[in-house]
Order: sequence, then structure tokens, then C-alpha cells
Amino acid sequence: MNFTKKDQTNQRIERITMKHAVVGIDIAKDAHAAQITDYRGRALTPRHLAFTNTQEGYERLLRWVKDVQAKKGLSYVVVGLEPTGHYWFNLAHWLREQGVKVVLVNPVTTHRNKENRDNSPSKNDPKDALVIADVVSRGYYTEYNPQADTFEQMKAMVSQREFWVKQSVTYKNRITRWIDLYFPEFSQVFPDWTRLRSLATLRIYPLPSDLVNISADQILDTWREQGMKRVGGVSGVAKATELLSVAQRSIGKANVPEEARLEIKCLLKAYDEAVAALDAIELHMETLLESLPLTEQLQSIHGLGSMTIATIIGCAGDLRLYAHGQQLLRRAGLNLAESTSGRHKGQIKLSKRGDATLRKHFFLAVLCLIRQHPDFKRFHEHNVKVKGMKKMVSVFKLIGKLARMIVGMIQRGESYRSDLHFQAVA
Repeated sequence: MNFTKKDQTNQRIERITMKHAVVGIDIAKDAHAAQITDYRGRALTPRHLAFTNTQEGYERLLRWVKDVQAKKGLSYVVVGLEPTGHYWFNLAHWLREQGVKVVLVNPVTTHRNKENRDNSPSKNDPKDALVIADVVSRGYYTEYNPQADTFEQMKAMVSQREFWVKQSVTYKNRITRWIDLYFPEFSQVFPDWTRLRSLATLRIYPLPSDLVNISADQILDTWREQGMKRVGGVSGVAKATELLSVAQRSIGKANVPEEARLEIKCLLKAYDEAVAALDAIELHMETLLESLPLTEQLQSIHGLGSMTIATIIGCAGDLRLYAHGQQLLRRAGLNLAESTSGRHKGQIKLSKRGDATLRKHFFLAVLCLIRQHPDFKRFHEHNVKVKGMKKMVSVFKLIGKLARMIVGMIQRGESYRSDLHFQAVA
């Protein structure tokens, strides 16, 4: 049978033949459940197999599958599983090493098909495994194709960076809360408490009561001891004097001084660790970027920072595998979805069925490009002033443009160039 690219579901169905054993696995942390069906969805065993998330459990699964293949005369096997959290990865990797074809089933697909066999919303591991095997036999799966090691390394680093960014934001918010509660006037002197001078002050004189009977010269000496250079001068003395002044009339909470000191000490230590971790991760990501062949092309788009490029590559993988920008948009959940029935015309929205991190950084990247890149600035102005689009609609339109631009550049092996006839069209 001949297929067009739009018939991908038919192609996936066609790959499941009469000689296939279709294995559905419901993933859990400690023990998994497996069911086997034929290509039409008929169960081939009287009951499911429960196996542990260990080497012995994996080997038990493979022996069970091979026994069923031998009894039923099936030559091929395809294993479908849900990419639930991180629990599925070790099993999928081990099965591929044994030469077993592994495919992935979206958990939403499993959830929406669980009533097909028994018309019941009941849920349990054996039933979920059978549902996964069913949807695989009907072609509702995606291929599991691990990336090259460099891309996998970048993906791991992007995940780590996202974690530590969230942690640092959490600590920043807690420290800001602490300042507002115990020394609200501190922000009048130091609007940005993350600066070296303000951090040094928080470590030694966190509370207004700590500044009683203290001179400006003593504060300057403290800043020097904290590693600051050129703490004196007019600005340094002025800051120290202003700090002493606001401390005398502070309205901050003063009935739990020791507990407040302990809290800010722990928060500052955790914040320093988060910042140090972020610096180390970003340095490693910069090193990885230098070894990737795609980096130079993406850097030719002025305004795309190295961390944005690293995140796009880490989340999307090898961009050379994409045939069109629409695939990249779908990967990020930025493709459009519409709900229409009869006379009802549904609103068109983003599907958001994809990588949330990739979606976030595409959005931030376009905002940055609109500010810094002359072409994207003109595209945005043309959309808003000439076409009458709302600003946010224009931003999402430019996200699609950026995705198509990136894939096109990678496919043709070109760097970004600004064509005059192309600048007025967004």
C-alpha cells in the first residue's frame, strides 16, 4: 500500500502484521504488568505477567514473551509502554539492547481508551497493560528512537538546569519574604538584594537590631571582610549611613530574632548552593554546545542565547531528523487544536500536548528576538500595525516562523540571512 506523509497512522498500523506479538506494559516504580495480544487485539495469555523492575524481572518478561511466540507461531514482537515519569527508561533501553522493538503510547490515549473492552471506567494495572497493547495494534503509538549520546547529555543537563532554576527562584522568593517580614526597609537601601554588597550585609547584619550601636566604618570593614573591593568612597559611606538610618526606624518583626537569623542563614546558604550549581551546569552546557554541529547555524540568529539554543537542542533532540517546522511545533505542543461539532464553532487553541520546557523557551526566545533582532522586530510591527493582530497573537505566529526557520536552516545547512524581499512578510 502506498502512503502519503499524512497517512502516518495507517503506516504504523501496517507495520503490525499477523506474525506480531503485541506486548503492552503498564509501568510502575517497583513492579510492572504486561499483557500480550495478537495484531487484532486478541489476548494470547489467560492472565497478565507481573515482573519486578530489576534485571531478573526483565529477563523473566523476555522468557515469557518468547514462550508465547513459540506457542502461537509468531515471528516478531513489539513492546508498547507509557513513558510514565522516569520509570520506563531503563526497561525500554534494556529491551532495545536485546533487539526488541519498543514504541511509546501517550498516557492520554490509554486513559481515553480504557473503556473500549468492558465499557467500564475501572482501572487496574493488568487492564491498562491490555489497553496499551490494544492501542499499539491500532497504530496509536510513536517510535522510540534514542538520540545520540551528545544530545542525550544535553537533554540531561537541560533537565538539571530547569530544576535548579526553579530551586533558585524558590529561595529568592523566600528571602524576599523574609526581608519584607523582618527588615522591610532593607529594600530601600538595596533594591536588588542579590548584589554582593547586600548579600554581605544580610549575612552579618540581617536584622535591624544588629545595626544598633554600629558605625558606618564598621559596616565598611565588614564588607571588606566579605571579599568586596573598593567598599569605601562616597557611595559606600552613603549606603552604610542610609542603612543605619533606616534600621533605627524599622517596623520589622522583632519578637523572634534568633529564629529569624537561623532562617536567613539557611536560606542564603541554599541560595548560594543553587547559584553555584547553575553556574557549573551552564558551563558544562556551553562545553557541550561547542561539540554539536548545529550550534553555529543557530547562533547565526542574533538574539538566541546559548542557553536557549542548548534548551531547544536538549528538548527537541537532533534537529536534522525533522522534515518540517510543524513537527518541531508539535513536539513543543505549540500546534493548533480546534473543537468543532455541527453548528458549534470551537475556539482554536494551542494543543499543549508536548514538551512544556521546549514550549516555554520558544516563547521566551521570540520575546527576546522581538527586542533584539531587527527582522523579528519588523515582523512583529508588521503583524500588529499592518495586519491588526493582537501582540500575543503575533508572538505565537512568530514562534511558528522561528520553528520553520530553524528546521529549514538545519535541513539546508545554511546560516541565517536577512533577505529584503522576506522582511516585510511575517
